[in-house]
Amino acid sequence: MAENDALSTLASSAALVIVGGVFSAAGTLLERVIIGNILSPAAYGEVSIALTIMSVSVTVCLLGLSQGIPRYISRFEATEKKRGVWVSGILVSFFTALVIAVLLYLNADFLATHLFERANATRLVRLFAVALPCVTGLLIGVSGVRGMENTIYKTYTKDLLYPFLRIVLVTVLLIFGFGVMAAGYAYIIAAAISFIVAHLLLNNLFPLVGRFELRVRELVRFSLPLVIATLLASLLLRTDTVMLGYFRESFEVGQYSAAYPLGRGMLILLSSFGFMYLPLVSSLDAEGKRNEIDAIYATTTKWVYIGTFPAFVTMVFFSEDLLRIFFGAEYTPGGIALTILAIGFFSNAIGGRNRETLSALGHTRYVLLSNSIAFVLNITLNLVLIPRYGFVGAAVASAVSIIFLNIFVCAILAFKFNISPFSRWSVRTYVTLPLVLLAPFYVASQHLALNAVLLLPFLLCVGILALVTVGAVGGFQPEDQVVIDLIESKTGVQIPFVRQYLPGE
Repeated sequence: MAENDALSTLASSAALVIVGGVFSAAGTLLERVIIGNILSPAAYGEVSIALTIMSVSVTVCLLGLSQGIPRYISRFEATEKKRGVWVSGILVSFFTALVIAVLLYLNADFLATHLFERANATRLVRLFAVALPCVTGLLIGVSGVRGMENTIYKTYTKDLLYPFLRIVLVTVLLIFGFGVMAAGYAYIIAAAISFIVAHLLLNNLFPLVGRFELRVRELVRFSLPLVIATLLASLLLRTDTVMLGYFRESFEVGQYSAAYPLGRGMLILLSSFGFMYLPLVSSLDAEGKRNEIDAIYATTTKWVYIGTFPAFVTMVFFSEDLLRIFFGAEYTPGGIALTILAIGFFSNAIGGRNRETLSALGHTRYVLLSNSIAFVLNITLNLVLIPRYGFVGAAVASAVSIIFLNIFVCAILAFKFNISPFSRWSVRTYVTLPLVLLAPFYVASQHLALNAVLLLPFLLCVGILALVTVGAVGGFQPEDQVVIDLIESKTGVQIPFVRQYLPGE
């Protein structure tokens, strides 16, 4: 079946991207852990604010091209046209990055006065401003690799090289007494090297030098709604950190910034399917295969839900233990924020790659609409809750906004395009796992404390129980054979209990 072939392609790419995603997320988390343990919570909070400013700025510089470039490269056969898409993207984004970097550099004093507490914050902001063009260029290169449907080069550069260099540089510079400036210098050097490597690898997929057909107007027309939409999505995930820095002390920002990357860790599996998802669905849409898109969307979302469930259980019931393991006892007051954020981020596992599905179908205006409404909701809730409840209020604002966004986008897909993450198999999975497993693990949390030794066995235990539960209630479907075969072939380990529940086995 063509549907199984497409699912196999997506799952195969996801297997590699999962490995890269785990390394990238682990690297980012380790970087934060190193900074958080060597510096005080207040200093760590200021580094987090500076990183947020740079992340939001990068989103603006990309102008939605991180989705536009892979969409168009995947649709063209001629090298001149592929090269033209890349050249158009690099010209537009790099010019924008230079403009915004200059603006940040010149206004560093203003930002330092209103968002930071330390005198040297101006230098920190300026360092991240200098890093901005390099980070933007790196992501444009990775977008070109994504359009060529190559997962291994993306894994080499964005998931392995870039975070590994940052970790090494941050550690060395902190040891040598650079303090909060260590992060700024690390990002400049790591991004510059990774930018060069990403484009050397992209050159292996198609030669970057040669004749090209510029696609600026076509690319910008598609990406323009995504400029604001992607910016709003980025702000939705980061505004709370900036607003927390404005209304409260850096110590609270540090507490929240320890909980937040752990909560976002639940997106690893979802992101792993996303790298190949957009060009694949875009190709299926060009061929008019909407039924295959619906089936692939529902099947992959169900597996993201199953794979994410162990992390969800751990973050909800053992949040303080996780913060103690990764950041130390000083950060355990952020446990309640981690629990709330986990609930919000888990809604992404139910909604799946919903916004990228809309983008692949070419309806970026709906992405803009949904992100706009969620962003306004997030800002409103932050303004109301942060002054009164601090980082707990920020967590509630983020969780509510993310949940609303997933419900809204899934409703658009269902009513407008008849595409849904829900099938009879996935509904059984979504309903049964919480009903059967949450209560026992809540009881366990009252008598068990996790540590670094017990964490991995606990996650594996929850994962096995989740698979058994899904099989017992008939949550597996014939298409799951593709996923099971792939996991077993990649790991060399037979997954217990599952095959006897697969239909037709």
